[in-house]
Amino acid sequence: MNTRFSMSLLACLLSANFAVPAAGQIAVRGGTVYTMAGEPIKNGMIVVQDGKITAVGKANTIKVPAGFKVLKAKVVTPGLIDAHCTVGLSGILNYDHDQDQLEHAEPIQPELRALDAYNAHEDLVAWVRSFGVTTIHTGHAPGELISGQTLIVKTTGNTVEGALLADSRAVVATLTGDARKEDTKSPGTRGKMIAMLREQFIKAQEYLDKKAAADGDDEKEQPARDLRLETLGRVLKGELALIVTAHRAQDIGSALRLAEEFDIKLWLDGAAEAYLLIDEIKAAGVPVLIHPTMVRPTGERENFSFETASKLVAAGVPVAMQAGYEAYVPKTRVLLWEAAMAAANGLSFEQALASITVDSAKILGINKRVGSLEVGKDGDLALFDGDPFEYTSHCIGVVINGEIVSQKKR
Repeated sequence: MNTRFSMSLLACLLSANFAVPAAGQIAVRGGTVYTMAGEPIKNGMIVVQDGKITAVGKANTIKVPAGFKVLKAKVVTPGLIDAHCTVGLSGILNYDHDQDQLEHAEPIQPELRALDAYNAHEDLVAWVRSFGVTTIHTGHAPGELISGQTLIVKTTGNTVEGALLADSRAVVATLTGDARKEDTKSPGTRGKMIAMLREQFIKAQEYLDKKAAADGDDEKEQPARDLRLETLGRVLKGELALIVTAHRAQDIGSALRLAEEFDIKLWLDGAAEAYLLIDEIKAAGVPVLIHPTMVRPTGERENFSFETASKLVAAGVPVAMQAGYEAYVPKTRVLLWEAAMAAANGLSFEQALASITVDSAKILGINKRVGSLEVGKDGDLALFDGDPFEYTSHCIGVVINGEIVSQKKR
């Protein structure tokens, strides 16, 4: 080829005004769009610009700006939200170096921050993302009386700061046999577990009182900083929720009493026998982060029911589905399949989808940004080639903040 002609052609290409899609400028067309903010939209369209949703409606009523990348799917939903897991602290394999979800040095460690342990590059994060999960409430695992804090992140980002929605959201407590010790170590019984929790909350209240009394009074010395009591003080002030993992009805009842005694914002986690205390849970106004529907019915979960989610929802108890924590690989369950099992056992399609989108967002306090497809909210979407709860369907695309983060067929 003539050198002069080649240079001229290159100059023309460089100067041409091509319509190249800018980052975060996309439109998604769905055969059915479940916005979770109203009725499903047949032949719907969502437009996302600069990371935020700018239009939602019938495709024939929305003009897609020039240069926007257009994705298509049979079904489009909001990005899925896992209400409780350990993803990012627990690695996808059983290697000690990537298992930061549980510290056994002491039974009570609320000062441990998930923020300091979360790995945005962990393969397990990408794995759950490929199934449409765009937001996770994750942190320290059940297994000690108080094992640490949780945080809320998007399943993207180069660092924890780049993924962050809330740097601390709750403190994780356990009232199951996993937190009880053997021999003469404490806690060894249910009574000791509650007594130890009560003692710590009393100390935290006294700590807060001393700080308040010293504020503005030069003659009174501030108490020495105590990270443990500071964290529990945030629970007492309602800044953080207390997640209590409990399966037996008697342990659920103990959690309800403790929350009432200290006016704590309680979230029940797991709650395999919650169907035995529906009236009490509803009266307390406590949400349930229901155990994965297909969890193994062993030990304290031996009386679990596939219909627990539907019974709680029918009674008006707020419910969110979780993928949970497993001691074996890959450390968490597929959230979509867990919701599908709940849909097969009493929940309607919309109720099951709500438990992993808008209802989960409301419980976690992030519904102003995620959980539904509405103008002004984050551009987080999951795309499917069929009914999301049908086993033969696949997640074919995932969008977070208007960026395509996965197009694997899962």
